[in-house]
Amino acid sequence: MRLDDSAIADRAVAVRSGTALAALGVLAFSFTFPATVWALKGFDAWTATGLRSVLAALVAGTCLKVFRVPLPRRDQWRGLAVVSLGCVLAFPILTTLALKTSSTAHSAVVIGLLPLATAVISSKLTGHRPSRRFWLAAAVGASAVVVFTVAQSGGGLSTADLFLFGALVLCAFGYAEGGRLAREMAGWHVIAWALVMALPVTGAFAVFGFATEPLHVTGEGIAGLLYVALISQFGGFFAWYRGMAEIGVARASQLQLAQPLLTLVWAVLLLGEHLPAAAPVTALIVVACIVVTQRSRS
Repeated sequence: MRLDDSAIADRAVAVRSGTALAALGVLAFSFTFPATVWALKGFDAWTATGLRSVLAALVAGTCLKVFRVPLPRRDQWRGLAVVSLGCVLAFPILTTLALKTSSTAHSAVVIGLLPLATAVISSKLTGHRPSRRFWLAAAVGASAVVVFTVAQSGGGLSTADLFLFGALVLCAFGYAEGGRLAREMAGWHVIAWALVMALPVTGAFAVFGFATEPLHVTGEGIAGLLYVALISQFGGFFAWYRGMAEIGVARASQLQLAQPLLTLVWAVLLLGEHLPAAAPVTALIVVACIVVTQRSRS
């Protein structure tokens, strides 16, 4: 076997491994909205968000200590601050506030637009230029998800929609920057340091919530809080950022086109929400778009 054949084979293995890891991250994140709805049954928005990130930060800090992870380089702190703002602060609180008045199905619109936004921002930050076929497939997939989720909710705009739009934009920056950093450090190091950086703010969220919001602790509330803290806010990023590092931010982000549809399935099974008849058609369109984006070259 020639050296270039070996390199191609190694690259193919990395792509398959990276795709599987990114897909695992998408699966983990797809439970986030239903778990947040559960958490809101026991804790209000600021309390739930604060506790979610504080618990995740305590676990992350312990892991950093146990494994003796060195401090990031000076030039990496700025990127970690972007991850912290987008993925640890903005997305959790804005989506939680939205879910107080919006259904899980409608809130999935933010995930429908997130892959395209992440790909756009990543291309601007890194100079990576996916092909026209990639952009076309990504736009079609995002459009299909948006049309589906908005149409079944009546198409109206509300305060919740503004929260979701803000969450979408800021999280896309966090994903893009985190995917870039994951090429320089382990993926879990990225989210762990971002959580630790945000701890003073998320701690303030928790204190404010406890001081101003009522508590009605339930089993579902605790289960939902533990999921969003340990998986959505920390564990899911292990696979997600590693997958991004191996196959690229733009390609990995398009796997997330499947996330709203998975979320809808969990909303039906776990929350008893109604699944629209158009869901299977949308699912087929999304799967086709994912196949195209994964096969497109830069």
